[in-house]
Amino acid sequence: MATLGRGAPLPGRGALVEDPQSQEMVKMSRDLIEKILQAIPDTHASCIHSQALQLNSTENERLAMIAKTIGIPSAPVLKAVSENYTLETCLRHMSEGLQLHRALLSSVTPRLENKDKVISLQADIRDLVIQVNKLLKKVHAEAVVQPSPTPVALTLPGDYEIQVAAHLTLVQLQAFGQDVVRCLRSLDRSNEEETES
Repeated sequence: MATLGRGAPLPGRGALVEDPQSQEMVKMSRDLIEKILQAIPDTHASCIHSQALQLNSTENERLAMIAKTIGIPSAPVLKAVSENYTLETCLRHMSEGLQLHRALLSSVTPRLENKDKVISLQADIRDLVIQVNKLLKKVHAEAVVQPSPTPVALTLPGDYEIQVAAHLTLVQLQAFGQDVVRCLRSLDRSNEEETES
């Protein structure tokens, strides 16, 4: 039988977690990442036309070499906040990863036939970056925040590479988004209050 235990509070997390305004930002961030994750399958279906490129396929790992050739960088690794991985580092990596995916989508969008859902997804990512950066500023007042994504130069000689770049970006965004959900869930005090009542 499993039991729920509570450990000591995590370093650097207390002030942010206890602040009602921050909790509202965490909740808004969670809602946005859920919206993004729910939009990924429809976005993928709207712009990826190759039957070989499926969102939740085991074949996606085989495209790693093509990803390197195209120039798709890996997203930052997100971990649970701990003594060795501070809240500031977590939020910074979250912001950097979201901005990376927004930049990747910006690089490939002009060359896609159907852009509407990709553009909408980019807007949601931008809104989430704004929320995460607000949280980051609350944690560390001097935090340097990039207002817009740094352009990513992708090598896209043909339609297949464009399709693969869009596909791999959405696959990577989906995995990164799931990590974002886990990190935000750990900061959301409303979950703890619900489980206590």
